[in-house]
Amino acid sequence: MRGANAKLRLASETIDEIDVVIKDVSMRFDTREGTVTAVDGMSFEIKRGEFVSIIGPSGCGKSTVFNIMGGLVGGYEGTVTVGGESVSGPHPSIGMVFQEESTFPWRTVIDNVAFPLEVKGVGKEERHATARKFIEMVGLSGFEQRYPSELSGGMRQRVALARTLVFEPKILLMDEPFAALDEQTRVLLGDKVLKIQQDLRQTTLLITHNITEAVQLSDRVLIMTFRPGKVKRIVDIRLPRPRSSDVVGSDAFGRYVAEIWNDLREEASRGMADAEEAARARKG
Repeated sequence: MRGANAKLRLASETIDEIDVVIKDVSMRFDTREGTVTAVDGMSFEIKRGEFVSIIGPSGCGKSTVFNIMGGLVGGYEGTVTVGGESVSGPHPSIGMVFQEESTFPWRTVIDNVAFPLEVKGVGKEERHATARKFIEMVGLSGFEQRYPSELSGGMRQRVALARTLVFEPKILLMDEPFAALDEQTRVLLGDKVLKIQQDLRQTTLLITHNITEAVQLSDRVLIMTFRPGKVKRIVDIRLPRPRSSDVVGSDAFGRYVAEIWNDLREEASRGMADAEEAARARKG
């Protein structure tokens, strides 16, 4: 556990083991009310094969960090490197899963999942064989010929996850992919995500506002301050792996949730006070 600008790195590690480096990243946006600093001087590193979650109050810049890492936005200060290579746009090593519904309603499950391979010009037989592998991995075998309208929300998100995995990215970024789902479904889907991450040995970063999800899945949880977003603290989750949702009921799990909630409550309270003050200013 460390303070602002802390790094996700152990003394025994070498730089070759670090997959992602975020160094002194700041992002500002121009608004009608003036310039808003969304992220301010964030620095952290993610080790190869780690599962790291970023959690913080609404408006703290979590999704901004996600978009910067994925190469979707520019105009920021600082540097982002993947495998020692600077990120200046979408990177072939990075796959992204978004919160919004992203399946193609006119395509079956197998054709949704195979779509990235189709774009690359892979033949139908080969791309369907590869797609079936990842459909099985996300637990949707038997649903290959179904359309998204025939699936639950959780199943559609698994289709989106399989579609991202099909081109086998080394690094997976997920921005609250299960936010619209009920708590029980989220926890059970967490088991799938853990198994996939373990099987593929992917470096994974999850943006979430759900403490249970962060503790269940992560090796480390990075807590952000309210805007401007900075690294407030990093919590090592020392729960055994391989891990499943069974751990959610343990005393150790509860202690991590309480510890992170104390930090998160402090920052969320700041955010609420800021919003109330802004509302009073508009009325006055």
